[in-house]
Amino acid sequence: MRKNSLNYGERQTTGPLYDSLVRYGETDWYPCHMPGHKRRGVIEGFSDFFQIDITEIDDFDNLHQAEGIIRQAQERAAALYGAEETFFLVNGSTCGILSAISAVADRGDTILIARNCHKSVYHAAFLKELHVKYLCPGRIAEFDISDAVSPAAVKEALARYPECRAVVITSPTYEGLISDIREIGRIVHEKGKILIVDEAHGAHLGLSREMPENAVKQGADIVIHSLHKTLPSMTQTALLHVNGKCVNRRRLRHYLSIYQSSSPSYVLMAGMDACISYMKKNAPDCFARLTGHYEAFMRRTEKCRHIRIGAPRAVPGEKYCFRAWDICKIVISVKGTSVSGQALYEMLRNEFHIQPEMAAGSYVLAIMTVADEEAGWQRLAEAILRIDERIGEEMAAAGNSWEERARCAADSGPAETEDLPPVRLTIAQALNAAHDRDFPDGRENYAGNVGGAGENGVKEIALGQAAGRISGDFICIYPPGIPLVVPGEVIEACTIRRIEEGLRMGLHVQGLSDEGTVIIC
Repeated sequence: MRKNSLNYGERQTTGPLYDSLVRYGETDWYPCHMPGHKRRGVIEGFSDFFQIDITEIDDFDNLHQAEGIIRQAQERAAALYGAEETFFLVNGSTCGILSAISAVADRGDTILIARNCHKSVYHAAFLKELHVKYLCPGRIAEFDISDAVSPAAVKEALARYPECRAVVITSPTYEGLISDIREIGRIVHEKGKILIVDEAHGAHLGLSREMPENAVKQGADIVIHSLHKTLPSMTQTALLHVNGKCVNRRRLRHYLSIYQSSSPSYVLMAGMDACISYMKKNAPDCFARLTGHYEAFMRRTEKCRHIRIGAPRAVPGEKYCFRAWDICKIVISVKGTSVSGQALYEMLRNEFHIQPEMAAGSYVLAIMTVADEEAGWQRLAEAILRIDERIGEEMAAAGNSWEERARCAADSGPAETEDLPPVRLTIAQALNAAHDRDFPDGRENYAGNVGGAGENGVKEIALGQAAGRISGDFICIYPPGIPLVVPGEVIEACTIRRIEEGLRMGLHVQGLSDEGTVIIC
């Protein structure tokens, strides 16, 4: 493939799987098989990818029963991360989460999950018709973000819900806060439960002394990594690691074969193997350089008078539950200023041509990785400094009138306390009712036949009229895709206000119709 212009250090653009594919593409074997491009560059710019894009032919193994070259590539990944066994995921971390939860829980079981888990965790609960209990992280008020899950909260929840089969948490969080997985794992295993860690945003953890240790080495039973989020790998490339004897691995493989494509991309698998080979060789230099860029960035942005940058040193850690704060996640807070997170996001895009990862009510999230050069870090710092100066001038000119606008920076993230809304239906009951509402055979009243559903069946009503009604769908701000409302829960007035606030700030709200209606049971 063509080399790009980024200087990652010593170059290594291939791995053993990639090399084998290239050598095969240079032979005179003619492909009387899929894929349809027949390894020919019929579309300009894609010839390199077509050359190595094959199907499961002789000598190239099969992802769903890896015994040869793919198995060896997965073993290289396992060795890098310290796992007993590692599986390539070509459908992203989502298929890993679906497979992991399906493998450890039977239909109708109960699982304990962090409320700020990704929507794919909730989708797994829907598919397996699970009962869900929640861990509610605290809040870091300085930045309007959720804290990590505490070991104490896990211990208390397992005592309250001993029927839970497994515990699922997200670490790092979307904003980069890392839980104490070692202690949480000890508590979970003491109770005979299984610990699944969605470490999708932490594929870089544990690869050098500069980075915090990963969940694989801290005792989690299953860990899911998205290589493409923080490492030089292509979108949809991810890994699932498994350790110990708690997980039925035959069953796990079965669900991986269900949720993964039966025609896995060799281009993506070769990309994963190349990424693993690259990190094995270059990780120390990569992360030393990343750490240096980050520290220089933080020193430069210390000059800001109004914008705050989230960092481990920015708040006294003993107040909170997080064990570490990932330096790849740059939380740029405008809380208490005259602008909202969405306004900051638009300034970075429109004026400085910097595309952040996401905007929330009072902050913007930027993701920086080993692939970012010094110039990129400097460009982000310069933009922040210039915007900070402008905010100061605007606030000074406006006097006290900016305070009302600053209230719009209220966060629209997960619940701040453990006072979660009442649950009337399981996720599966509510979603199935909502999905069946348009059938002409009367199934639109399905919700009336499952315990606790509304008397009038499933329908759509205006968001403002939904207080006290049972939700028939997820409502979330995307990214990051963490539900504000879960199907089967009572929609509360305070939640409606948070959704309306997010809409006013221009955040992307999923789960509402174009007319602003919601599905209720």
